[in-house]
Amino acid sequence: MFFERPEAGRRAVLLHVTFKQIRSQAGTADGVDSAAECAELARTAGVDVFARLGASRDAPHPRWFVGEGKLEELAGALAAGDADLLLVNHDLTPGQQRNLEERLGCRVMTRTELILHIFADRARTYEGKLQVELAQLNHAQSRLVRGWTHLDRQKGGIGLRGAGETQLELDQRMISQRIKGLQKKLETVARRRGQGRRRRQRGHVRTVSLVGYTNAGKSTLFNALTAAEVMAENRLFATLDPTMRRLAVPGVGDVVLGDTVGFISQLPHSLVEVANADLLLHVVDASAEDREERVAQVQAVLEEIGASDIPTIMVLNKIDALPSEVSVPTLPGQDGGARAVPVSAVTGDGLD
Repeated sequence: MFFERPEAGRRAVLLHVTFKQIRSQAGTADGVDSAAECAELARTAGVDVFARLGASRDAPHPRWFVGEGKLEELAGALAAGDADLLLVNHDLTPGQQRNLEERLGCRVMTRTELILHIFADRARTYEGKLQVELAQLNHAQSRLVRGWTHLDRQKGGIGLRGAGETQLELDQRMISQRIKGLQKKLETVARRRGQGRRRRQRGHVRTVSLVGYTNAGKSTLFNALTAAEVMAENRLFATLDPTMRRLAVPGVGDVVLGDTVGFISQLPHSLVEVANADLLLHVVDASAEDREERVAQVQAVLEEIGASDIPTIMVLNKIDALPSEVSVPTLPGQDGGARAVPVSAVTGDGLD
């Protein structure tokens, strides 16, 4: 958009680094296999990851993120596979990203950028597209300062910019103006949604939101409960745009059930909208080996977006995928007030 960067194709090398001293940079999501998850993200984006390279360091190299030896190995892997994209399963500083692209002669994409690319490619609703563009611009704005060498050039002139304004200042101002415009449009959408919410409240109709780690089966459960036909696929972010359906609950009456985007490590929180729900159904893939870590990730995001106090029912989905000799697992926090219901959205077990 604003950067002079190499073009990217569809063939990539994936880099994952484990840092001994900086756990927050380790690329692990408290136990979730982050490298495998990033490879799945790439598959969702239509990228062919033909090689994965790992490394171990005490801390990131300030210039290259990795050492000289690993740089040579990366260059060799890219050349051997005729690849034009390096996926880095971490966040990089603007300088590190620029230096890697200049040294390797290919596009370098971080995990966050990959997630935003998927959202931009697959968002369908007006609100969804606005939210994705806003997240992209906020990400780009944070990376302008000291990011790319061409931004230091002075350009005089008239029209959009004042005489002598730097390209960096011009880009910052253009992004800021676009962000303000998007925020106004989203505020208008939010007001309309608020009117609908007030109508539901006057009619005593409650709102229930499905939340959970991506690919936990939320859309399949949503379809099973509401007889809807929301796209449900065995891949990350099968659902991006929120979907609402009315559901009759015996003994309660009508509720509005909402299917939301799946959570994932390093997901921009501006893309998550559940704060106005009366109840959360936290859908967990009971068959996942790292289910406890995924639950912790979702709970951390809910805390950060101010939704941790909403009453929650834990839904242990995919019990049909458990081996017959394995009992339904328990999860940390269930004794703290969160109810847990084992279900299979595929077979219908537990839906009543």
